[in-house]
Amino acid sequence: QLQASGGGLVQAGGSLRLSCAASGRTFSSYAMGWFRQAPGKEREFVAAISWSGGSTYYAGSVKGRFTISRDNAKNTVYLQMNSLKPGDTAVYYCAVDNLPSTVLAGKAHYWGQGTQVTVSS
Repeated sequence: QLQASGGGLVQAGGSLRLSCAASGRTFSSYAMGWFRQAPGKEREFVAAISWSGGSTYYAGSVKGRFTISRDNAKNTVYLQMNSLKPGDTAVYYCAVDNLPSTVLAGKAHYWGQGTQVTVSS
C-alpha cells in the first residue's frame, strides 16, 4: 500500500513537500515516481528516481523547481515542490515499479491514492 500526503493549498511561488510512504512490503529495490492529473487532462509524468537514488528524471515543466528524493529506510519517496505555479494544480499520485522505464511510461504496478495540490494565483 502506498499512502501519499502533503498536498494542500498554497499561493503561487510557494512550496510544498509531498510524501509517499509504502507499507506492507519494502520497495527499497524499486524505482519510484510521481504523476499528476489536472481536471479535464490526462495523467502526466512529473518525476522518478531509481532504487538507489542515483538517477533522477523530471518532466521539463518541473525541472529546476521540483526535487524527488527517497529514504529507503523509511520506505518513502518525497517530492519537494518549489516556485509553484497555478499550472501545477492537480492531484498528485506516487507510483512504484521494478524499473525506472516502467515508471516513466506510466505503467507502474503499484499506485498510491492521490493528494490534491492547489496553487492559487
